Amino acid sequence: MLVNLNDVLLPAKKAKYAVGLFNAVNLELARGIIRAAEETQSPVIVGTAEVLFPYGPLEEVSYYLLPMAKKAGVPVVVHLDHGLNRETCLKALELGFSSIMYDCSTDSYEENVRKVKEMAEIAHSYGATIEGELGHVGDNEDMTDDGTSSKDPSMYYTDPKMALDFVQKTGVDALAVAVGNAHGAYKFPPKLDFARIREIAATVDVPLVLHGGSGLTDLDFKTAIREGISKINIFTDINVAAAKAVSERYTDAGKGLTDLIPSAVEAVRRESEKKMRLFDSVGKG
Repeated sequence: MLVNLNDVLLPAKKAKYAVGLFNAVNLELARGIIRAAEETQSPVIVGTAEVLFPYGPLEEVSYYLLPMAKKAGVPVVVHLDHGLNRETCLKALELGFSSIMYDCSTDSYEENVRKVKEMAEIAHSYGATIEGELGHVGDNEDMTDDGTSSKDPSMYYTDPKMALDFVQKTGVDALAVAVGNAHGAYKFPPKLDFARIREIAATVDVPLVLHGGSGLTDLDFKTAIREGISKINIFTDINVAAAKAVSERYTDAGKGLTDLIPSAVEAVRRESEKKMRLFDSVGKG
């Protein structure tokens, strides 16, 4: 069934588990993710991000994600992750996405508040939910081979007091936080600021989101959830799992695409299920 973030994250926040967001830029990814959710009876969030549009345009992604969500036997949120432009967010809402993230985290604080507040009012008029980001979650590409960066990541960490002001002024339904996490594959083990997560969770009343989940340890996930994370974003892990499965299956030139699709779907299902069990969302759908 198609639902929004509040339907799945508010129960997660209350019961101290997390719901995974898995980006699905093609049908194979979507099939594997939703199959895992139905088999484990887990609520799930599926979607895409603006940076992924070259691999699966927004409108084309909507053609399969929305019908699959409506048909599913578990709660499914169809979410636009990291919408970078106003027009992109509006398009997602018009297509029927039940949730959006408007990422204005690289703007000034005042601009972030102004733009997200306006978009929150629009999203809510559609019956959709909205996620904002305070602080800035960067990319692992910023890291050099020796594990250093020209940027000090702590400069972009979410300030708990500012988080309260941001949530109150914008009306967001979920807040993405910067606490030492980053997008993409980690070159070196990340050091999450769990005390900061705990303080933000105690300060704001909306569910918190951890971006850059692929590559974190099981202990990282468990601790982050215990301290107040309710939504965790995953893409690299399922993307790599599918690629590996296809590579192993393609043994000779006689193999066609139809020979490879089942292995990709199954690899995504296994990896998604692994995360759902780790996040303790099994049986919560």
